[in-house]
Amino acid sequence: MTTIVSYNINGIRSVLRKDFDKWLAKYNPNIICLQEIKANEEQFNKEIFENLGYTCYVNAAQKAGYSGVAILSKIKPKKVEYGCGNYQIDMEGRLVRLDFKNYSVLSVYFPSGSSGEKRQEFKFMFLDFFQNYINKLKQTIPNLIICGDFNICHKEIDIHNPKRNKNTSGFLIEERNWVTNFLNSGFIDSFRFFHSDGDKYTWWSYRARARQKNLGWRIDYNMVSKSLEKYILDARILSDVVHSDHCPISLKIKS
Repeated sequence: MTTIVSYNINGIRSVLRKDFDKWLAKYNPNIICLQEIKANEEQFNKEIFENLGYTCYVNAAQKAGYSGVAILSKIKPKKVEYGCGNYQIDMEGRLVRLDFKNYSVLSVYFPSGSSGEKRQEFKFMFLDFFQNYINKLKQTIPNLIICGDFNICHKEIDIHNPKRNKNTSGFLIEERNWVTNFLNSGFIDSFRFFHSDGDKYTWWSYRARARQKNLGWRIDYNMVSKSLEKYILDARILSDVVHSDHCPISLKIKS
C-alpha cells in the first residue's frame, strides 16, 4: 500500500515553525505533494526531510516568497519533470511531476482569481492549458494521480455558503463546469469516491474564526485516473491537522 498526501502549506518556513516535520514523521506517507511553498530551493531546508527518508523535488516560483510546489518521496521515481512547458505558468512554479513504475504523481497549484480580473483571466487560461496538457500526457502515461490545490469548489456540497458565493472566484459556474468536464475526461475525485456527505472542507479563511465554525471550502483534491480505480483503497480529509489555512488530504492506493 502507498500513502500519498497533498497539502497546501502556505509557506514551508511557516509550517516548520509549527512542527510540520514532526507531524510528517508521525503520519509517514510514502509521498507528500506540497503547494504554495513560498520559498526558493535554498530556503526549503531539504536536510530536515532527507533525515526523514524523503528526497525533495522542488519547483519554486521566480518571484520570491510566492507560489511554488514540491514533492517529497520515499520512492525513487523513474523520471522527474519540472513545469509544464508554458513559460507564464512555469515562472510561477505551479507543477512538478514524478513518474513511477505504475503511475505518475503530480503536485499542482492552480491559480486563484480572487485578486481581480487579470488573475481570473490567467486562471481560465491555466484551466484550458492544463486540460490539454493532461489530455496529451495521458497518451503516454495513462495512470495519473493529480494532487493539489485546484482553487475551485466543484459542487454546492463543497462550500459552506453556495448562494452567497455563486459569483465568487473559486465557485464560478465556469470553474465548476471545468471540474465536471475534467472528471468526465477520465478522472475520479478520490474523496467523493468514498464520501458523499457535506461540511467536509480543506480550506478556511483566517478571518471571523472560520475554521472553528467550519465555514470552509473544499478546494484541494487527489484526482485519480479511472484506469486506477480498482487500486484506490481510501481517501480522507485530515481536518484536525493545523499548520496552514488548508489541511492535508490523503489517498491510499495498492502498490
